[in-house]
Amino acid sequence: MPYLTRKKAGSASTDVRTGLGVPGYAHPLVAPAEWAELTRPGTPVHWAVLDVADGPGVRPDPHCLQAASRLRTAGVRILGRLDTTYGARPFGDVISDAHRYLDWYRVDGFLLDRSPTERGALPEVRRTVTTLRALADSPHIVLGHGTHPYPGYAESADQLVTFSGPWSDYRWSQAAEWTAAYPPERFCHFVHGVPRGHLDEALRIARWQGAATIWFTDRTDRGGQVAPWEALPGYWDEIVSRIGTGVSE
Repeated sequence: MPYLTRKKAGSASTDVRTGLGVPGYAHPLVAPAEWAELTRPGTPVHWAVLDVADGPGVRPDPHCLQAASRLRTAGVRILGRLDTTYGARPFGDVISDAHRYLDWYRVDGFLLDRSPTERGALPEVRRTVTTLRALADSPHIVLGHGTHPYPGYAESADQLVTFSGPWSDYRWSQAAEWTAAYPPERFCHFVHGVPRGHLDEALRIARWQGAATIWFTDRTDRGGQVAPWEALPGYWDEIVSRIGTGVSE
């Protein structure tokens, strides 16, 4: 398979442990079990995204405030979702949403969802990230490209989402060669439609491609009609157990 034919990325950081990056559960009223699972001791969560209403919403949501408080108490890093609309969203709107996330939910950083990938958009993304870093104390910034962007983006954020899509694409995917210059903790993969029987294979792909933060689920997007990340995968306990004990190469 293609992922077995390239040099392992990030070989200098072989001790990095794989963990979960939660792209964004449904509202806590709809998915109380999902939010509760993230606070279970020993769950290997790198961070979880809080998406109140396609952003922070227009006023503080008491249920989201409670969920954020529980995550914070459990030591889980919380990221606010900022939709950049592939660079088309006005800078002021993005920063305004960031202020609300910080003021209301005390987030630890941001996922810039639908981030652009081309070289020409990089200066504006740098401007946004620089402004976000000035708003808070060492915020964790993740650029949600969903594919490999122009390499310069790696210098602008803490992590990049370099794959977001179905298992049918992921199992034949290849990492961009430039990613080998960075350690695995810099990259995230989100994959839906992963069958239980292929979970080990998916975890091996992530490690061979050098992505330490992952979210795998057997749920699908039903042809783009639903968000596959909003509920727990059917093999939640299994994936938590496997990541928690390490994944063999």
